[in-house]
Parts: sequence; structure tokens; C-alpha cells
Amino acid sequence: MDIKIFDSELKVMNVLWQEGDSPARHIAEVLGEEVGWNVNTTYTLIKRLIKKGAVSRTEPGFLCHALIDKEEVQRAETEELIDKVFDGSADKLFAALLGRKGISGEKLEQLKKIVQELE
Repeated sequence: MDIKIFDSELKVMNVLWQEGDSPARHIAEVLGEEVGWNVNTTYTLIKRLIKKGAVSRTEPGFLCHALIDKEEVQRAETEELIDKVFDGSADKLFAALLGRKGISGEKLEQLKKIVQELE
């Protein structure tokens, strides 16, 4: 994925991923309640996402549609995190996750199953 989505833009994308195609006014209402943004802030972010090619807009009603899926963004963000923080080593990231205090036995078993499925 060549599109870099910033944290504030992810809030807009999350509304679209959770609720599907939505009018800009609705996105602004949701984010106004969730994070206290005014309408202009949300509209500016939507316009940025349109310019980047992450969102399309149709009329009537300034209907917004996500052009990239959540999994694609998660994959790109994970790769960036691994490169930036873990010297490009997924093993180091995984070890850091497993080494976290408070990980339950149930969660550990879930992670083992995920690893087994990937093998």
C-alpha cells in the first residue's frame, strides 16, 4: 500500500469501515461525539483522504466510500512498525508481544494456534 494514513485520518476510515458508506455529515457527527471534533475538522480530513485516493465521494449528500480496506492498512502499519521499532524483525515484535506482562494463558493459547495455522 502506497497510501500513508495518519492517526487522525484513521478515525475517519474507522467510521467508514464500521458503518459502510456514509454521508460526510454523519461521519462528522460520529467523530464530534467520539473525539470532540467540529464539522470543519472532519471535512478537512475527508478531503485529504479523497486526495490521497483512500476515499471516494459521490453526490447527492457527499456520500463517502472507503477505497482501501482495513486489513490492507493494518498490514502496512504492522510492516512499518516492524521496520521502525524492531529493526525489520517480525520475530522481535512477536517476542515483545509474548513477553508482555499480564498475557493470559488463554491468549497465549490463541497465539500458539495462530502460529500453527501459519506454518
